[in-house]
Amino acid sequence: MPQGDKSAYTDKQKRKAEHIEEGYEKRGVPEDEAERRAWATVNKQDGGGKQSGSGRKH
Repeated sequence: MPQGDKSAYTDKQKRKAEHIEEGYEKRGVPEDEAERRAWATVNKQDGGGKQSGSGRKH
């Protein structure tokens, strides 16, 4: 998967990242930096893109 490709994320993760990005932009963070931070936050919270089935986290 090429860097920056968001196809491996669920719709919920994409919405979450958009919401986080808007919050950063309201605080004066530049748009590209806000997007980078938002996806980093989603990755940290959810462990990356789509994950398979039960038992993925212990």
